[in-house]
Amino acid sequence: MNLKTSLRRQSDYFKANYKQPDIAKTLSKQVFPWFPLKANNYIAIFIGTDRSTGDALGPLAGTYFEEMRPRKLHVYGTVHDPVHAVNLREALHSIYKKHDKPYLIAIDACLGKSSSVGSIIAENKPLKPGLALNKQLPQVGNMNITGVVNVSGFMEHTVLQNTRLSLVMDMALEIAGILKQIDNQLTYAQHSHTAGI
Repeated sequence: MNLKTSLRRQSDYFKANYKQPDIAKTLSKQVFPWFPLKANNYIAIFIGTDRSTGDALGPLAGTYFEEMRPRKLHVYGTVHDPVHAVNLREALHSIYKKHDKPYLIAIDACLGKSSSVGSIIAENKPLKPGLALNKQLPQVGNMNITGVVNVSGFMEHTVLQNTRLSLVMDMALEIAGILKQIDNQLTYAQHSHTAGI
């Protein structure tokens, strides 16, 4: 669970409501230039736990995305095999041991202003998980995608437990759709590069 305080708009930051038409195409188009096309391994690491409604965004998005059978992005963190505060360091160690020079996309839920609830935010920088719950966890990823699932500022644990599952599921599905668009673009771009197109 991450905490978003200041929201801005610039080339390394993009924010849109999950109900925005064609958000998957729009957001994937915005963030695709951040990806190094020569990377050997692209990893999507979905952070969160299925024990908390609000914090289940990551594992749900991971499960949805895995079901879409991505070709270029490896999936870590699903409802059945979540990556959370307790096993995050172990998961990162496993990723770096198994994949040579991976490019990581970190996906997590976050809390923010009431006007931002329902927003999906992409940033071209590592994720700092656990801030909303005052947990000291390692930074994750080269870039991150977060979904604002509820309001920050008071009793964050309770807020997470009382977040509407319908919102979390809908946002998770959109995030999976964004990643599928990115996966398709990576597949095409690498094929074109290899073929010399």
